[in-house]
Amino acid sequence: MTAYTYRAASRTGATVKGVIEASSPAAARALLRERGELPLSVEEAAEKGPKLGSVQLPRLFRRGVSAKALATLTRQIATLVGSDISIEESLRIVAGQADNAAVNALLLDVRAAILDGRSFAQGLGRHPKAFPEFYRASVAAGEQSGRLPDVLNHLANFVETRQANGQKMQLALLYPALLANVSFGMMVLLMVYVVPDIVRVFVSRGAELPFLTRALIALSAFIQKYGLVVAVAALVLFLIGARWLRVPANRLRVDRRLATRRPFRRFSRQHNAARFAGSLATLVGSAVPLVEALHAAAAVTPNRFVRDKALTVAARVREGLSLRAAMAEAEIFPSMLVAIVASGETSGKLASALDRASGELERELDALVATLVALVEPMVLLLMGGLVLMMVLAILLPIINLNNLVSI
Repeated sequence: MTAYTYRAASRTGATVKGVIEASSPAAARALLRERGELPLSVEEAAEKGPKLGSVQLPRLFRRGVSAKALATLTRQIATLVGSDISIEESLRIVAGQADNAAVNALLLDVRAAILDGRSFAQGLGRHPKAFPEFYRASVAAGEQSGRLPDVLNHLANFVETRQANGQKMQLALLYPALLANVSFGMMVLLMVYVVPDIVRVFVSRGAELPFLTRALIALSAFIQKYGLVVAVAALVLFLIGARWLRVPANRLRVDRRLATRRPFRRFSRQHNAARFAGSLATLVGSAVPLVEALHAAAAVTPNRFVRDKALTVAARVREGLSLRAAMAEAEIFPSMLVAIVASGETSGKLASALDRASGELERELDALVATLVALVEPMVLLLMGGLVLMMVLAILLPIINLNNLVSI
């Protein structure tokens, strides 16, 4: 079965678009006619975008699925699979409910892979940009253990929580970012259009200018002459930096600094440990073998240095070392997490212990994020206010001096 995008005329004469699943273009046209629609064009979904596996997806999936879309479709699939509906039928139902044709085509292609004899995880693996590594690893572990509904519920909760936290962070930073951008834009406009006119007045009077005013004039001249060059150079540097970070060795080097150096060390470790512990708790509670659960949980950690340490923990556990000893040996996880893991192993209730540790880490992380966000707004206000004050002083000081000269 293959997904086809189509344009057709309905019974009322209106043009409708969508995605339909069929064995061939002719079969797709026949299905459309059976539905009372006149096919105008039928094209394989592979012709609409860059190739991912055997299907080329629409433009939306060149950068992957948005967090909101992923959370929504994961919750829908988890609910259907948890109601004893087969995975291929669940994918068909969710695809039919999708408002976005790109999501529809994606899910139908995954379903086609399952109908061809592949596993659900293998079908997801054909679209790595749409489904992150941890997502595919968790699904694979759930299929191997026979606890796919439980794992899908965990994934739905995890993706929804991550999306909600990201949205909360964006909303909290929206006002400071807007304030900074507007203030910076106003200062640039003043430098380009207002300061030069004021400079001509000062120069014509022959007054001696204060240092602050001379510095403002020099900065204004620099922006007028080289502002565009600086903007283009900054954009080029940003693109080079982004490309440099795509190299695994470079990304690993940066992640190592974030996880081991101040001032980011605490936040990075808390964030990655919370992700790792929460995923491991659900996987272990779903009867996924510990080593496989460790591999899946390691894929959840965004920091690649911490991820490598977690994979080392999995290797050491496979060799026969206890989880507590392996995590302590890694020297990257918070001591509280290691201690709770130790108590869970001793009592034989590792899943509940990990769940308790994950909750505690999440609470600490939320408190840390709230503190950081609360500090950003006043810092931006102070910084922008200070810059504006300096600019106003640089303009007013010569005017005050001129008035003093006139009075004398």
